[in-house]
Amino acid sequence: MTGASRGIGAGLAEHFADRGMRLGLCARTVPSVPPVRLGSFGADAVVSAVDVRDADAVDAFGDEVVRRFGRIDLWVNNAGVLDPIGPLADADPAALARHLDTNVLGVVHGSATFARHVRSRAGTGSLVNLSSGAATSPRRGWAVYCASKAAVEMLTEVVGLEERDSGLLAYAVAPGVVDTDMQALIRATPAESFPDVERFRQLVDDEGFATSEWVARCILERCLDPGSRWEPESDRGSVRFRVPGPASPG
Repeated sequence: MTGASRGIGAGLAEHFADRGMRLGLCARTVPSVPPVRLGSFGADAVVSAVDVRDADAVDAFGDEVVRRFGRIDLWVNNAGVLDPIGPLADADPAALARHLDTNVLGVVHGSATFARHVRSRAGTGSLVNLSSGAATSPRRGWAVYCASKAAVEMLTEVVGLEERDSGLLAYAVAPGVVDTDMQALIRATPAESFPDVERFRQLVDDEGFATSEWVARCILERCLDPGSRWEPESDRGSVRFRVPGPASPG
């Protein structure tokens, strides 16, 4: 999993570890990873510093995980950023490039690495790319974020079509609103930069957050477990879904 150092990624790693899964975790720097209790994972975790914008580094990480565990059954592309927030016309071009390099090319590199791995061995493999409601709901101030998540969803669809015969199952998963550092950043954004900020501030009073544990459970149930996972329809390359609130059915 990429982006395992904090936020949703850290929560997913915790839950997967509690389920006894063997883990390959990466973040931009290894010192940022301990919040996911790496010390408790012992020999059952590969932990690496990886910049997902670097295709060779992502490939090397995948190779390291395969050497340790023999195969990868679930690959989660979680690494992502939100900045810059504000009108596109006012954004720094360098900041826009960094955003797209992380949110789009990072997913491109991870998806390609995993696709090559699934081709190399028997059986299915589940590719989970973390998307967002922003992929389909435009929000002023989030032009590049909305665009990057829309790109992730289409990328996932195409990779799923391309790799169907090799056994790759592709999923674009919008995790809902989980109270992470990213959410704190959103709530701290001035309304002139992000006019919809009040909706996200209200979630605190409404206790309208999902938990990373709930997101992890949904991923395992719907994307990995052979007995319950959803599979793309015959004319589709991927399954796209939003994680329901814990009280929601299905």
